[in-house]
Amino acid sequence: MIFSVFTAGGVGGIATTIFGHPLDTIKTRMQAAPGAYKNTTDAVVRTLKREGPMGLYRGITAPLIGIVPIFALSFFSFGLGKQLLSSPTNEPLTPLQLFLAGMFSGLTTTVFSVPGERIKCLLQMQTKGAKYRGFKDAVVKLYQEGGIRNLYVGTCATLLRDVPSGGIYFGIYELMMRMETENEHHVSLWQPMFAGGVAGIGNWLVAMPMDVLKSRLQTSTIKKYPKGMRSVLPELLRIEGVGALYSGLIPVIIRAFPANAVCFLGIEFAIHILDNYFPWI
Repeated sequence: MIFSVFTAGGVGGIATTIFGHPLDTIKTRMQAAPGAYKNTTDAVVRTLKREGPMGLYRGITAPLIGIVPIFALSFFSFGLGKQLLSSPTNEPLTPLQLFLAGMFSGLTTTVFSVPGERIKCLLQMQTKGAKYRGFKDAVVKLYQEGGIRNLYVGTCATLLRDVPSGGIYFGIYELMMRMETENEHHVSLWQPMFAGGVAGIGNWLVAMPMDVLKSRLQTSTIKKYPKGMRSVLPELLRIEGVGALYSGLIPVIIRAFPANAVCFLGIEFAIHILDNYFPWI
């Protein structure tokens, strides 16, 4: 059972990364370079003109390397959280209990996700005159410049992003699947896709302000914001105002529904295959 949950989570993570990375690149660039682009369309057009289609896939190596263990751990932790919160009579978990179980998933993945996101964001921001030649080169140079601490820039912002948004993400999906299954008495392909898409949008509406701060921190040098969020947040509010905390919202929302629909479809499909053909796992 543990292997099947890990495998299904990994499948969902790969599907999300491949499908959603181009708009994630646009989101990061809009967050980390305020004023550089008029809007989402301008960011896409200018990226394509300067760098071609592959410019939208800058930095994809980092999430592809880390996404399988991170998503696998996320879904496993959510399942573990549900078990810890379940009653002896196995009554359905309340919305609050699902939210708490989802928060646990966000807590467990941070130690693995932060270095990958740090590298991903730096590579996504590169255009001409690139400092980093790729994933491995970025790891080596970041470590040389500031040790392991340099790879973990943005940890606090990541925790404040992933813990509450994880609760929203898994909570919405579980509740929607529960209602749809009760109404239909079986699960069709569109049900996990729709529930996953809605969960993805809910996740990002909660996560967005912390994600902006994370992007600013992770695309900067280790010395620029010595106090982390306590340095970047006052600067952002003073110069750009509170609206800047939702920079890049449009590409995120455009990406959220289809990417997470594909993610949960992949997960449900993987679980179906494993349960039917490899029940001993």
